[in-house]
Amino acid sequence: MLIAMMAFWFFARGRVRIEIVSLVLIAVLAIGVYFFPIEHEGSYSGLEIAFGGFSHEALIAICSLMILGRGLVVTGALEPAARILIRLWNFSKLLGLLFSLVMGGLMSMFVNDTPVLVLTMPIMINLAIRAGVPASKTLMPMNCAILIGGMATTIGTSTNLLVVSIAEDMGLPRFGIFHFTEIALLAALVALPYLWLVMPHLLPAHSATDEQLTRRFRSILIPTETSSAIGLSLLELREKAGDTLDVAGAIRTGRLQTDPQYIVQSGDSIEVEGTSTQVEDFGSAIKIPLLRAATQEMMKAFAQDDGGDHVTAELVIGADSALIGQTIISAQILDRYGIAVMGVHHPVQDIFPQRLRTDNDRLEIGDVLWVRGSIPALEQIQIGEGVMMLEGAVEIPRTAKASLALLIFAGVVLLAALHLVPIAIAALTGSIVMLATGCVKFDRLGRALSAKVIVLVAASIALGRALLETGAAEWLGSSMALGMQGLPAAVVVAAMMAFATLITNFSSNTAAAAVGTPIAVSLAEQLAIPAEPLVLAVLFGCNLCYATPIAYQTNILIMSAGGYHFRDYVRAGLPLVLLMICTLSVLLVWKYGL
Repeated sequence: MLIAMMAFWFFARGRVRIEIVSLVLIAVLAIGVYFFPIEHEGSYSGLEIAFGGFSHEALIAICSLMILGRGLVVTGALEPAARILIRLWNFSKLLGLLFSLVMGGLMSMFVNDTPVLVLTMPIMINLAIRAGVPASKTLMPMNCAILIGGMATTIGTSTNLLVVSIAEDMGLPRFGIFHFTEIALLAALVALPYLWLVMPHLLPAHSATDEQLTRRFRSILIPTETSSAIGLSLLELREKAGDTLDVAGAIRTGRLQTDPQYIVQSGDSIEVEGTSTQVEDFGSAIKIPLLRAATQEMMKAFAQDDGGDHVTAELVIGADSALIGQTIISAQILDRYGIAVMGVHHPVQDIFPQRLRTDNDRLEIGDVLWVRGSIPALEQIQIGEGVMMLEGAVEIPRTAKASLALLIFAGVVLLAALHLVPIAIAALTGSIVMLATGCVKFDRLGRALSAKVIVLVAASIALGRALLETGAAEWLGSSMALGMQGLPAAVVVAAMMAFATLITNFSSNTAAAAVGTPIAVSLAEQLAIPAEPLVLAVLFGCNLCYATPIAYQTNILIMSAGGYHFRDYVRAGLPLVLLMICTLSVLLVWKYGL
């Protein structure tokens, strides 16, 4: 217990890197159980407790699910869903967040929380980028909504099934799938305003949406015969673009046509200005590829020679660059490097907005090129032309494998939802298929896995095992049962829920279920009150895992993507825990007439 409290203190302070604290925690537990073995256990068993987290099925499941999530991202499988949601988010960010929270909660009623989060997290990150909302403001509310939805049915989480199974073994009637759904949904209605309107303001604004997403590029879109832009006026195109993207005009025989009534014809080029994401979305909406077919063929030839995948990147022209004074055409970047320039950002336009710049304009110091090419080609142009890469490179989605990635993920979700195999097996199988089919490349696994997450999961599993094996959790439960003798039933329900919540946030929901359920049944017999509300108090308490990142695997999954610290979970999650304990306790007392 002392080690657990010290670990939490270091986690909460945030002055020492979380991976260092995690590794030290594992080392301390290993040394402790080696020199002071648990009674009736040898030293080897003690080491297994300390190091067993690295081979635990939960860690295998988390790593596999991160690989599956990356497969959905790099293949662009979630792009259609993101485009639909982005329209709602652009119309109203508040309504977009509300809709996302409700949908996430409803899905998690029938599918395990972790797959639902893995499915929705890339979409939320994509939405955050395109709608200009920091991902850290949306990921934690979404995660909490999924956790709340998961406690509404017996199949929502494996923890619910564990509690129900233990209670049935101890003589209680078996709970149906929707046995306690009414109580959980009423509590969810109380929690929803907090998740929607309050929690985002308690979270930091960590996002990649600052300079990268406000940097605007001048781009040239060339309509094909099948493009919906042919036959439309510039006014109609500007209406399609909305307020975020500027349609400067159509280029006809080298001249820029700006008349709103000008009709775009075959052979014209459309000059636009916006962020890279806005230009991509507009091109997709009017069926204009960012690159012409001939350009793509030339780039494929270069990629075959250097063996690199295509990525997008931003290159800034330095003071000694050979590109200064040249145009995009005269520099022959495509012919020499196999790199296509999709847009140019001229910082001078931030000072002189009325100055129009086109492909024929000379490049200057500080100009930023939005390009597509292979990693080797980008390395060559940096050396050869004196340019520097900004923000890193972003992989081009392998859209040809999008349907396959969705099918693989759907198979994993189906296997886990129907409980045909444990989620660890389903997710591992799915990740292997992702690798075998090329949806995720083996040499890119490092981008999917987070070392910080891995050691944190292993440390939390070891700590939970230690609390159980040493009897610390059971001692806490027995002491609590002794102290609740003579208290009103309503207070006992709230106390049992708080006890399960305490264990689940510092150890694991499995430990809370395994320890809390027998105590709840025993306490009900001693106090001569119905056992069912106390068992449900434990079940709900096991799901109130919002206050620490180690409380549940989905909390850890969002940690890296949202840039969260340990204290962020405490600040935003603890009020929700208290709100849910009060609400659920009142609902249980009302439901069972205690």
